Amino acid sequence: MNTAALAPTAGSALGFYLPLAVIPLVAPSASVAGLATGAFLIATVLVELLTPRIVARLGYRRTFAGGLVLLGAPTLVFLRATSAPALIAADAVRGIGFAIAVVAGNALVALVVPAARRGEGVALVGLVSGVCSLTALPAGLWIAHRYGAGPVFVVATLAPLLALAALPFLPDPRPAEPAEPAGHGVAMGWRLPVVFAVCTSAAGVIVTFLPLATPASTATVVLFVQPAVSTLARWAAGRIGDRHGHSRLLVPGVLLAIGGTAALAATGSFAIVLAGATAFGAGFGVLQNVTLALMYERASRSAYSGVSAVWNAAYDLGMAAGAIGFGVLVPATGFAAAFLLTAATMLPALAPARRESARGRNPIATRSELELSR
Repeated sequence: MNTAALAPTAGSALGFYLPLAVIPLVAPSASVAGLATGAFLIATVLVELLTPRIVARLGYRRTFAGGLVLLGAPTLVFLRATSAPALIAADAVRGIGFAIAVVAGNALVALVVPAARRGEGVALVGLVSGVCSLTALPAGLWIAHRYGAGPVFVVATLAPLLALAALPFLPDPRPAEPAEPAGHGVAMGWRLPVVFAVCTSAAGVIVTFLPLATPASTATVVLFVQPAVSTLARWAAGRIGDRHGHSRLLVPGVLLAIGGTAALAATGSFAIVLAGATAFGAGFGVLQNVTLALMYERASRSAYSGVSAVWNAAYDLGMAAGAIGFGVLVPATGFAAAFLLTAATMLPALAPARRESARGRNPIATRSELELSR
């Protein structure tokens, strides 16, 4: 694959993760922190579903460029503005840019990786994003506590903009404009995106509220460990899935995510919170790779940008729902009960995960049967 595609992937990941846990620190309240994260992710979801049409009209290079600029430039707003409307509006614009960059990047990688190694190709993108998250999340928090939030926002502005230099080295295929909106067709069955979105809700909770619920030293360590474990688990899931089938990893991934989220309720115990974040990170990494690989497996190549859009929309909608919902719960329940309630809302994901796992182990199922079962 063309490794130049990984540079804008890294730039967009740094632009996303570096300020993610810092913006809540400059927000006037926990509710505004949740709304800012939610605005970013809701804007991301809405634009992700439109991005396949943008790619069809503009090609990958120009689409990438627009996304990186819209993600990076508005971060400068956080240097001066701390009011709720300014934080929410700036994060919404950043969400638009992130949506465009991430959908174009994921689809491009899927196009250039051989089908037999797609799990590993998807995992490689996850590895780049994961390395950025495991360094940027705790580094952003550490820098903000030591030097203030300003340097974090400056670097988060520059990272996506500097990644523009890699765009001339990217391939620039221009797929035919999709005849159907993203979300239609066999690749867009509801179970995999729903399972992923439900479990992703806890990721939005962790990055937004763990710095507020635990001591700074605990949050800094956990925000390093959780994405590190997720990255390793995603890579391992890609290799195992390519060799033995991806669907068998679904249920273990969901169980780990639920158990890990529940353990975060022990906000006063460093050891339990760390163990919970480790378990959640492992389950989340597995689910990231398995759900996306299975969706690509069931799609034609012409539908890859639509697959990327739906998967990323599920990711970001889940994070947004988690951040907003948790922000509403915390004033009434406190942090511990809110973490337990978040884990409880993830339990229904086990049913569709079991169905998808059983389907994957049935070699007789045909494509038409897969469509009818949805």
